[in-house]
Amino acid sequence: MWYTHLERAASPRARKASVYAALIFVVIVIAFGSSSSAQTEASSLTTAQWHEDLKVLATKLPRKHANAFHFISREQFESEVADLDSKLSGMDADQIYVGMDRIVNSIGDGHTHMRLPSDHAKLPIEVARFGSDYRVVATTPAYKEALGARVTGVDDTPIAHVHDLLLPLTPGDETTVLRESRISDLLTIGMVLHGVGVSPDRDTAIYTVANDDGREFPLTVHSIQPGEASAVSWIHVFGRPPLFRQKPDDSFWYTYLADHRTVYCSFRGYKELAQRAKRLFELIQQQHPDKLVIDMRLNGGGDYTQGLKHLIHPIQELPEINRKGHLFVLVGAKTFSAAMSNAAHFRYQTKAILVGQEVGEKPNSYQEGRGMTLPNSHWTVRYSVKFYRFVKDDENVIRPDQEIIPSWNDYGSGRDPVLDWVFAYDGTTARLH
Repeated sequence: MWYTHLERAASPRARKASVYAALIFVVIVIAFGSSSSAQTEASSLTTAQWHEDLKVLATKLPRKHANAFHFISREQFESEVADLDSKLSGMDADQIYVGMDRIVNSIGDGHTHMRLPSDHAKLPIEVARFGSDYRVVATTPAYKEALGARVTGVDDTPIAHVHDLLLPLTPGDETTVLRESRISDLLTIGMVLHGVGVSPDRDTAIYTVANDDGREFPLTVHSIQPGEASAVSWIHVFGRPPLFRQKPDDSFWYTYLADHRTVYCSFRGYKELAQRAKRLFELIQQQHPDKLVIDMRLNGGGDYTQGLKHLIHPIQELPEINRKGHLFVLVGAKTFSAAMSNAAHFRYQTKAILVGQEVGEKPNSYQEGRGMTLPNSHWTVRYSVKFYRFVKDDENVIRPDQEIIPSWNDYGSGRDPVLDWVFAYDGTTARLH
């Protein structure tokens, strides 16, 4: 899901599926709606009701957003609204959702989007991008023959064109890594694939996949019904997950790795952070590690002030840890919202070395998400209400001091080259900020 500073993951089960499945922090990166009957309701709406919903969106979103026209002009926005309004009578609910989501994402920031309704036709397959390839990284036993295969198309549409159709459904003024990450998620949502015109049936998609030996074959995947989601059994391309993908239901956990004299902390969320962080520092005092690793690669947000208070400020007071080569913060495309903020705090308020990939959100941007509900479809529109500035650099991005992009071979074998680099670091190999 995509979170604001104050949002939490939808459920432990959702977090487990997405964390294990596709380079995703906590849950699938798109927020679920509030009602399992949302799509059923939407399908029965009249054209007049759709006109009313679009009018509410077009009128209230600019009024509620802190600065709706910081990226797109008012004239462009109104032109897109008018174009969709003229086509509503010939569109089904999925197509209308995509049309509205395209308009909302044109505002530009990562917290402004249409939340997916609960009945969004999730397909039991997870896809991640490695270079120019999309790979199947998790699925159910019924489709296990596709594990590890490249996705070359969906319903006769080449994957490159599918990518281009999905790109406008990602925030137009955000980092490329965030937009690409969200495309990987959208590739497995039947409602969206149908809405953009790729799949004729929202509940079925035919993926064309290719094994490394060159064999290409169709994979017909049927969506998970809302009432069946809890019974889905996921299998993953790796045998044993790397450390940062373990304990997917736990938003904050830690362990002492004696062989590396390192305390490793998986920081995925902010639930009960005060108590949990206190126990982390007790472990540090007990073990006197040479290194402390705070892993935020799967942290999608929460309340950044809690991270400041219970992690960053206490670490500032640990002279044996808060020095170059002893404190490491791991970041990536899924480091979003409050996690992005705290990554900036670690960089500028501690001696941490940031390792991994570019952080998945612009640090100086409109954030702090709120929501409004459309009157007839009951779809939720998310929007930002505050501008934050977390970096002073001219370049509006948080790049790691040491960039490490895991390869497909790394992922498939369960290796973590980011953490391996930290273990091997001897004070001479980092490109320090």
